[in-house]
Amino acid sequence: MRSPSDPPQDETSRKPERPASREDRLKAALKANMARRKAQARARTAEDAADDTERD
Repeated sequence: MRSPSDPPQDETSRKPERPASREDRLKAALKANMARRKAQARARTAEDAADDTERD
C-alpha cells in the first residue's frame, strides 16, 4: 500500500533518463541545436516574407 504523499507509479517512470555516454550527450545537444537553428531560419524567412508584402 502506498502513502498519499507518494507520487503515482506512472509519474515516476516518466522521468527522462540521462544519456549514458559522452557520445549520447553530444548527439542530443546536436539535435537540439539543429532544431533551434531551423526554427530561427523559419522565423527569419517569415519575417522577410512579411517585409516583402509590406513594401508592395
